[in-house]
Amino acid sequence: QVQLIESGGGLVQAGGSLTLSCAASGPTFSTAAMGWFRQAPGKEREFVAGISKYGSTTYYPDSVKGRFTISRVNAKNTVYLQMNSLKAEDTAVYYCAANSAGLYRTPDYYDYWGQGTQVTVSS
Repeated sequence: QVQLIESGGGLVQAGGSLTLSCAASGPTFSTAAMGWFRQAPGKEREFVAGISKYGSTTYYPDSVKGRFTISRVNAKNTVYLQMNSLKAEDTAVYYCAANSAGLYRTPDYYDYWGQGTQVTVSS
C-alpha cells in the first residue's frame, strides 16, 4: 500500500510560481512511476507531468511544457512539481499518483492517488 500526501498549493498571481510536493509512504516508491494530474471544476482529470521510477525520463503535455518541471528524490520518497509562469487556466486541484506499470498519461493506469491540493492562479 502506498499513501500519497500533496502539499504546496495555494493562491498565486498570474506569472508567479509554486512548487508542489508529494510525500509517499511505503517501501515501493522507488519502483513506481509518478504522475501529476489536475482537475478543474467541470473538467476531466488532466495529465500534467510524469517521471519514471529512477527519474531518467519525464513527460509533459504541450499545455505545460517549458513551464512545469517534475522531479523526484527517492531517498526522501518525494516527488515535486515546479510550476512557473502560471496562468489562470492552471487553476485546478492537483493530484499526485503512483503506478508500478510505467510512465503513462492515462489516469486509469495509476494505482494510488493523493487527496489533492488546490492551486488558484489569479489574473
